[in-house]
Amino acid sequence: MKAVVYEKYGPPEVLKIKEVEKPTPKDDEVLIKNYSTTVHVGDTRMRGFRVPKKHWLLMRLFLGITKPKRQILGMEVSGVIESVGKNVKDFKKGDAVFALTGFGGGGYAEYSSVPAINGDEKKGMVVSKPSNISFEEAAAVPAGALTALLHIQKVDVQKGKKILIYGASGSVGTYAVQIAKYYGGEVTGVCSTSNLELVKSIGAEKVIDYTKKDFTKNGEVYDIVFDAVFKISKSKCKNILKENGIFDSSHAKIPEPKTKDLIFIKELIEKNKLKPVIDRTYKMEQIVEGHRYVDKGHKKGNVVVKI
Repeated sequence: MKAVVYEKYGPPEVLKIKEVEKPTPKDDEVLIKNYSTTVHVGDTRMRGFRVPKKHWLLMRLFLGITKPKRQILGMEVSGVIESVGKNVKDFKKGDAVFALTGFGGGGYAEYSSVPAINGDEKKGMVVSKPSNISFEEAAAVPAGALTALLHIQKVDVQKGKKILIYGASGSVGTYAVQIAKYYGGEVTGVCSTSNLELVKSIGAEKVIDYTKKDFTKNGEVYDIVFDAVFKISKSKCKNILKENGIFDSSHAKIPEPKTKDLIFIKELIEKNKLKPVIDRTYKMEQIVEGHRYVDKGHKKGNVVVKI
């Protein structure tokens, strides 16, 4: 099968399309014929080995000391079941699914083998594709939506609570705005000028253009500040947090995602309470261009790759 591989760390140009062996699903796995994947920021960081200093050694051991252990990136996919392991009862050949392939990657290929029993973030998880979105949209759901969901649940957004979301136009941010709105939060989104209308359209009551106004001096105070792009600190936000207010960052620890969480996200999508935002779509042969674009740090929502 064809796959995009990286045999060394570096810029987007280290990504190459090669013929590799098609995976065989284990007893608790399904083999997915991939239709779409994404250029997730996690993929770009692993490709260039850009990780926080405090996690450097651990990530080096996980990813590979001198070269990548797992040479196929791709943290999320959508497609159709090709075959199932003998212990898998919930899926059959031909089922449309979307999946988190986990930190082990594997999405940048024509086929991925993903656990379909007791799935979690580290091993991957598979769920039936929502019927009201395309395969391209479905591929853009798992990583960003799961991160947003678990952070919004962690800070206990409820009806009437005021939450400011910094980086509201990114992958995690666009999901966080919608999920916070679903739970009844009064959402203020912080983004750049070109994204103001987008953030309003997905549910933010107020938006702040960080290129023109300091969001910490807008005269408002919040129950929660959520940094969806880990670019601000709690100390920077102390003047806009209420007494006992909560600061959270997408870089902070959350409970490990489970399959039930992805099923809940699927249900929100099917109820039209949550919709993926797609910035650009590339072909598999354009993967280097896609990584270059994401490396610039200004994508809106998600960048999809058609396999």
